[in-house]
Amino acid sequence: MASQFVRIVLGCCLAGSIKAFAPLRTLRDTTAHFGIVSTATTIQTQQHDPRLSSLLTTSQNPLVVTSSSSRSQLAMTITPSAAVRIAALATSAVAVAATAVVKLVLDKPRGTYRNETEYENTVMEEYDEWADDGILEYYWGEHIHLGYYGPGEGGLFPKKNFIKAKYEFIDEMMKFGGIEKNSATSKPLKVLDVGCGFGGTSRYLAKNLGPKAHVTGITLSPNQAQKGAELAQEQGVGDRTKFLVMDALKMTFEDNTFDIVWACESGEHMPDKKKYIEQMMRVLKPGGTFVMACWCERDETPGQPFTKRDRRDLQYLYEEWSHPYFISISKFQELIEQTGVMSTPVTTANWVKETIASWRHSILVGIIDPRGWIFKPRQYFKCVRDAYCLERMHRAFQRGLMEYGMWTATKKKQSTDAAATTEEAVALPAEPSS
Repeated sequence: MASQFVRIVLGCCLAGSIKAFAPLRTLRDTTAHFGIVSTATTIQTQQHDPRLSSLLTTSQNPLVVTSSSSRSQLAMTITPSAAVRIAALATSAVAVAATAVVKLVLDKPRGTYRNETEYENTVMEEYDEWADDGILEYYWGEHIHLGYYGPGEGGLFPKKNFIKAKYEFIDEMMKFGGIEKNSATSKPLKVLDVGCGFGGTSRYLAKNLGPKAHVTGITLSPNQAQKGAELAQEQGVGDRTKFLVMDALKMTFEDNTFDIVWACESGEHMPDKKKYIEQMMRVLKPGGTFVMACWCERDETPGQPFTKRDRRDLQYLYEEWSHPYFISISKFQELIEQTGVMSTPVTTANWVKETIASWRHSILVGIIDPRGWIFKPRQYFKCVRDAYCLERMHRAFQRGLMEYGMWTATKKKQSTDAAATTEEAVALPAEPSS
């Protein structure tokens, strides 16, 4: 009975469609494709093109639907297989239309980054929102940065634990910067973590650079600074860490304060990349180590200019997660060297292969374990947006539009001769005036 009812309903719908679209030439092909055939019983329509009579054939088990007409008669039936095909086509059409609408909505970035003068509030609001909903912390743990994946560890289903990959990234970044882990004879070290997030890296460095190391983390988010300090106390490094709400473009530290300046994925948010670099070089001690990681766009050259698609994709990535703009690895290198205080050449690298698995791995952990977001319905749409942006990031890095930049350099030491000359000048008495 149920199948008979479905056949009747579909037959009625199709009869109405034939009445409305009878003049169309394509009707012959459409009816033939979906197995619509004629029968001895009639479906009557008020008006139709005489050409439809050529569609009439015979069929077994006919389905009969009739409507009165004074001019002509059309005999048709819908086989069960045709009903299935029509239903499948309708479902596919709805799915395609829905996908197109969703993509249209998601492709329009939130545009939360307002302008250069308001960047502090913009980035602070973005990170406070992430800190408040708890979703990012649930999946990413203490570290708001990408993970490190060695050969064979990435792919669609990574073979490495998502959180462990982030700790290994810190280890590899330390090796890249020539920073040794703790030893019994470790000397006192003052470390600055620029853009510390929840302070995961700050605490990890404090634990691994020896008992005499002290790490200061700065962030624009008061919520992150508070959370970082609380976790430091819980993990027993409260006396060797400090978390401050401070703008990296307006640091209040004295010149030559820190032995190590560490910056991991904070430069993306800086509206003035030049000032960002200059501030970090200023607070680094002579002989101190600078190491930085940052998402970058590729170099645009006359031989490889940005296409319309490239510019559209970059604009989306700028605006969706509060990025004013990206620059290339080589341009950051130029900014570091232009300060004139760093030993050259600056060492650089592109870690796309080592980090690209993080993007889709981030989505995968949310699918495998939905507990981080499933009970927060107000965040559903934001989760979908973030997952979509993660995929867009993956594709941009995969096709070479984006690069994962790494830099390390040492600040020049003062010349012994220059220092001696300065001391002598201070010690010499002033010549008597004539």
